Amino acid sequence: MISRRIALCLVGAVAGSANAISAPTAVVSQRGSVPVSPWGVEKSTLGTRGGADVAVESFKKSSRFEPTLDVILSKLFPAGFFWQLASMLTDADASSAKFALTTGLGEATGVLAGHVLYSLVKGGYSKSVLETALLLATGTFCSGTSWQPVVNALQSMDLPFFAVFAGTFIFCTFAFNFGLRVARNLYSENMEAVDEPTWANGKSDFHLSMTIGAATAFFVGTDSAYRSGENFLLNIVGINDGDSLIKACLLAGLSTSLGFGVAQTLFNILFPAGKCWID
Repeated sequence: MISRRIALCLVGAVAGSANAISAPTAVVSQRGSVPVSPWGVEKSTLGTRGGADVAVESFKKSSRFEPTLDVILSKLFPAGFFWQLASMLTDADASSAKFALTTGLGEATGVLAGHVLYSLVKGGYSKSVLETALLLATGTFCSGTSWQPVVNALQSMDLPFFAVFAGTFIFCTFAFNFGLRVARNLYSENMEAVDEPTWANGKSDFHLSMTIGAATAFFVGTDSAYRSGENFLLNIVGINDGDSLIKACLLAGLSTSLGFGVAQTLFNILFPAGKCWID
């Protein structure tokens, strides 16, 4: 009898421990049931196709281009458009902190509004959409605010156009990534759609930041006044003094879209299946 009771107690203890361990696991799986990239793109689940790894690889890479277009339409074009709009509406001098903050806020507003409105149009709006938009807007505010001071500093050294282009890419990549990581620390506790910072999402955040850095670098091409003979983007996105507000904003949106599109296309082609931030 005594041994039977001991056995029953041991079984109950093990069952209770199992329940205690599985409860947090259920919460985690519920939160991560639909993985979402830092830009709010739903990640598809990797699988097999015809039992061939090469076929899976090819299939996954080709599937990256649709969400790439979604990101451009919902966030990259509005980012450039609203940065330029803010710059033309403010009376602040381009070398002032007020100008930098105004344009950074304008770009962040474009990303936040673009992400939310695009989700509404596609019929997929939820609380998580707004939370993701806030995460993205925070990163964008950092890169958007940094852009003009960085370009001013590099141009003041009379560097070649490509040096300004490359310097802007590097600095704004780190500025956007800094904003993302800070936002994850600030928002993850109260926002279900924002994961806390980890090594894994740190890598994907930085890869994403590189594509945003490319967008900011192509935005340098809108400046028609600086070394126009070296500006390989001049005839595509160059903004002239006589251009209307709407034309200037459209060209700005085109420049950021083009920069992101070029960088992300390379990522789509070169990254193995499941390794790109957009997967």
